[in-house]
Amino acid sequence: MRTVQIKVSETDFVKYNLGSGEIKFTDLVEAISREYARKALLEFNEIAEQVGLSNMTIDEINAEINAVRSVKTHS
Repeated sequence: MRTVQIKVSETDFVKYNLGSGEIKFTDLVEAISREYARKALLEFNEIAEQVGLSNMTIDEINAEINAVRSVKTHS
């Protein structure tokens, strides 16, 4: 096994919940992936609010899904 040393600011260390010191590489990758996913979700929510999609009811969402599926089925 090889060792890699990475300098991380205290802020990022806390932000990514890196524990008390030494971590496995796979845990680091997972922490970074979670942060990217969190940022993407926030961005998608912001876009949904801007274009009015965040106000859709569950029935409206299901109707949209069914409409797309119907088009795919009949194409």
